[in-house]
Amino acid sequence: MVALHVERRGTGAPLVLAHGFTQTGRLWGEFGDRLAAGRQLVALDLPGHGRSSGVRADLAGSAALVDRATDGLAPYDLLGYSLGARVALHVALRRPPGLRRLVLVGGTAGIDDDRARAERRARDDALADQLEASGDVAGFVARWLAGPMFAGLPASAAGAAERATNTAPGLASSLRSAGTGTQAPRWADLGRITVPTLVVVGAADPRFIEHGRRLVAGLPDATWALVPGAGHAAHLHQPALTARLVGSWLEPAP
Repeated sequence: MVALHVERRGTGAPLVLAHGFTQTGRLWGEFGDRLAAGRQLVALDLPGHGRSSGVRADLAGSAALVDRATDGLAPYDLLGYSLGARVALHVALRRPPGLRRLVLVGGTAGIDDDRARAERRARDDALADQLEASGDVAGFVARWLAGPMFAGLPASAAGAAERATNTAPGLASSLRSAGTGTQAPRWADLGRITVPTLVVVGAADPRFIEHGRRLVAGLPDATWALVPGAGHAAHLHQPALTARLVGSWLEPAP
């Protein structure tokens, strides 16, 4: 049976972590260390990544695998960043009974425009082809981190060495199956997500500020947190502040 690789640490209420593209479950850094105090962190390797590099799944399939990985944890909270936020959104749309609260860091419910979505998918497919042809994961990661979304991110927080442990076929499969261009827009479905949700966005990430505002407007029970001095990876840019914001929001039990 196909399953995601899972690593656990700490004790207390479970907080499930779903990472971003090119990352692994071991790349939560200081942010994860701070959240581990008084909690059980359940860090996943998403399909195509880390020790789940051989797993192939689209966003819906990834959500089903997360459901399987969290079986028996109820109640649990779920935090996803970027790719992981899109997976977490799909988990929440499945309305699993064990899900208590949701945190979306740098998340979106998809690209509305059909043409723009198809263009994004074509770009991701081309990136996947290039990566598979070269097999150069370290070079791919370096170029990925050099993009505008990660401007100003300290090298010490980026985790390039851990990202480079991914495989070319695994990352390529994630781009083709779970890239942003593959995601059918789910904005109209947000009303089905009734669990309390925290939407976290870096103040220097204007595109995702727009997405975050739309998420808050569409979700029935959502709270907004803007992280100053942070770009797309708010939890890596400003780990202490982001952990304080997330931790204080998670602290009161419903």
